Amino acid sequence: MVCKRKKITGLSLFLSGFMLIGLVLPLTAMAGPSGKLIVFHAGSLTVPFAAIERTFEAKYPDVDVLREAGGSTKMARLISEVGKPADIMASADYKVIDNNLIPEFADWNVRFATNQLVLCYTDQSRYADQITADNWYEILQKDGVIWGHSDPNLDPCGYRSLMVLQLAEKFYGIDGLYDRILANRPQKNIRPKSVELVNLLKTGNMDYAWEYISVARQHELKYIVLDDHINLSNYQYDAFYKQAQVEVTGKKPGTWITKSGQSCTYGITMIKNAPNPEAAIAFMQFLLSPDHGLQTLEEMGQPPMVPPVIPDPAMTKNMPAEITHLVEVKN
Repeated sequence: MVCKRKKITGLSLFLSGFMLIGLVLPLTAMAGPSGKLIVFHAGSLTVPFAAIERTFEAKYPDVDVLREAGGSTKMARLISEVGKPADIMASADYKVIDNNLIPEFADWNVRFATNQLVLCYTDQSRYADQITADNWYEILQKDGVIWGHSDPNLDPCGYRSLMVLQLAEKFYGIDGLYDRILANRPQKNIRPKSVELVNLLKTGNMDYAWEYISVARQHELKYIVLDDHINLSNYQYDAFYKQAQVEVTGKKPGTWITKSGQSCTYGITMIKNAPNPEAAIAFMQFLLSPDHGLQTLEEMGQPPMVPPVIPDPAMTKNMPAEITHLVEVKN
């Protein structure tokens, strides 16, 4: 009898252990992402991405989102030229990803949000009580008026600001308007990224600055809304926008790229050698969801694309299966 009880006890222990393993394995498989998640993004996405980070980390407490913001071109080059590790790159101009990261560093590019250029100011700005959508280009030419924009070589908002001025000359039919406006803007008024100009406006060190309307709303700035022919907001005017062209520095020193005007469209991708692909996929799912990330963008004054768009059906083959259902293939 003693031996029989020992056998039963041993069998019970074996079965108990087997059941315990069976319980642990599903829990392990169901465990969410963890670790550091490195997200490079345009400066204009700083406020909404900070909010998205908070809600994402609340859902995935084992993930620590590390965001680095700056001019989109600069951020892409930190990945492609400097070799800085990153899991995700979000650009204010989807073409920055196409030109700097695909195909060597990324396989696909989702267009997920839009924007438009506005002329921002405060109550302290010179002629703040006089400026309108009809005379803004006259105000920017006045003596003593300090205005600026971000660096076209580092930040899409920079070359888009110059495009707006070129388009204004064509739309209003005023020859030489572009050159006359720029003549009243010294080089020192060009800053690396557009968000830096917000502090200059708020401290009274600058009267006017070109920003995205989302940034203006998020920082409670006053702003002038321009005609759709000028503000780069409406894809239906892309043929008109293409008349504006700005030269910016290329990938290699001494080389140049010509940027042509196009409606403001944001792009996002995962980097091929992402240090934390599991967390990156979870973040992409969260961001591209109409109930989470896209809703946050909408609430913060930046129109999302619902659903987000991917231009090439071949790209979807390289996308994580977990996010393909969230995007639409559309040229």
